[in-house]
Amino acid sequence: MDWPKENAGAGSIFDLRPKEPVIAKASISVECSCSDIFRYLGDGFFENYPKWSPEVVELEQLTEGPVKLGTIARQVRIDRGRRTETKFTINSYERDKRLEFTGVDDPFRCTYELEEIEPGKSAKLTFIFELTEIQIFMRPFEKLIREVVREGAERMVKNLKRLAEADKKL
Repeated sequence: MDWPKENAGAGSIFDLRPKEPVIAKASISVECSCSDIFRYLGDGFFENYPKWSPEVVELEQLTEGPVKLGTIARQVRIDRGRRTETKFTINSYERDKRLEFTGVDDPFRCTYELEEIEPGKSAKLTFIFELTEIQIFMRPFEKLIREVVREGAERMVKNLKRLAEADKKL
């Protein structure tokens, strides 16, 4: 049986084509040098990540040694009551510039970028979260997912700013 084309098009609940990725980006000015921020963000990642992202209730480094390109970790998050467990890999570790990790089996990427505003004194911190695919059973909630991700990105940069500035003073 051939289904009418209007029942399978974009916006239809029967549309099985890949959706646009969910991307949220937030930036903030931080009264710290890129070096100070990266020390907190990158070097102190396993100690500090649950502080700026309190949804992370468990975090475990699965590879040995300092945080670097290729480091693998496992996290358990509780986002709005929903528990998820994922593994991720550090796939960009550029001192004082960029930290990025991607899901091993899950379609997400988190990127933190630093850009000097006033050398040695202040920097722009940008966080980008990308959910590259929405599972079919979650598609009816796509609009809500996009809003939650956007709010989460804004909260994340504010938390990082507060924590990095306080850490600098210690």
